[in-house]
Amino acid sequence: MSTAPTPARPMRADARRNHDRLLSEARTSFAAQGTDASLEDIARRAGVGIGTLYRHFPNRQALMNAVFQEALSALLDRSRELARANEPCTALVEWLGAVVTHAGEYRGLAHGLMSASGDETSELTACHMSLRRAGAQLLTRAQTSGSVRADVSIDDLLQLTNAIALAAEQSPADPALADRLLRLTLRGLKADPADPPPGG
Repeated sequence: MSTAPTPARPMRADARRNHDRLLSEARTSFAAQGTDASLEDIARRAGVGIGTLYRHFPNRQALMNAVFQEALSALLDRSRELARANEPCTALVEWLGAVVTHAGEYRGLAHGLMSASGDETSELTACHMSLRRAGAQLLTRAQTSGSVRADVSIDDLLQLTNAIALAAEQSPADPALADRLLRLTLRGLKADPADPPPGG
């Protein structure tokens, strides 16, 4: 008897339209009001009931995860490009800056990503883990080159970038804050010439 999983059934045309309208309205609402925007209002503007929203997205984190997939794909593509850069430390710093920018695009996203790092049940965990794997490759490359301290972890860096985005979110009158905080933080990444190499 076969134990192969049953392939997911393709979405009906009307269900696909509802799904796409919900995503579009969620994207607009999250950009305008933050990720705590009313799900009822999102469903109403999409022309469906709240029950339909929950059939497609069982909770707020699932909807957030779907909304952010396009930006996540762009970050992962960028990490692959930077993995071939000649300056591994510069590549890592550039990618972390892109993560800060991404986390700051929607009010509440940085907090959601920080929470997902310690909650395996969160729908955002898959998003966090994808970023973690991409960042870990860039970090390892920078550490192997001797330009970044060996005791720096990707988990610490992602928490720092989300914290910077969260701080910038709370200070909208200072648009340069995120860049200043990131540059200040990254000074602590530099390897000391007296430090032993990784594995040494």
